[in-house]
Amino acid sequence: MNIFKPTWMIEKIYNLSAKDLNQKGITTVLTDLDNTLIAWNNPDGTPELRQWIEDLKQENIRVIVVSNNNHARVKKAVEGFGLEFDSRALKPLTVGINRVVRKNKLDKNSTIMVGDQLITDMAAANLAGVRGVLVKPLIETDAWNTKFNRFLEFFVKRSLKKKYPELVWHKELQ
Repeated sequence: MNIFKPTWMIEKIYNLSAKDLNQKGITTVLTDLDNTLIAWNNPDGTPELRQWIEDLKQENIRVIVVSNNNHARVKKAVEGFGLEFDSRALKPLTVGINRVVRKNKLDKNSTIMVGDQLITDMAAANLAGVRGVLVKPLIETDAWNTKFNRFLEFFVKRSLKKKYPELVWHKELQ
């Protein structure tokens, strides 16, 4: 079960403030795309997302999307935000995270992976040796290819709660 355990559980990605990230020594935020950064069915994002990206950029905190989606889908979704990305990440494998770490010469101790799924995002973060931040999905519906993961995740979440009762949602990094 430890493979699925997040380091932190934050209600939404936009609650990761530049101040809190700096205090934790985090210089790079790797983030899942669908239902983490943007709603899977709203590629335009929100003003809150744009402000969050700008706040982090002003503090020299990089935001890089690491998504299992194909190149065209991710490129189209992030081009309006000016974000770097890695597509076909193959999470829960470490392929995408390790590719981004190598390419950008990142320090894993100052890098986090943010995502809305235990089975893909948190497992990939733990296997890659970066801290993981689980967020609640931005919307309650999922694309068809995520529904099976959500079904399995129900049982994983229940087991994690029994083993780690301290895993609770927070507004910000603790």
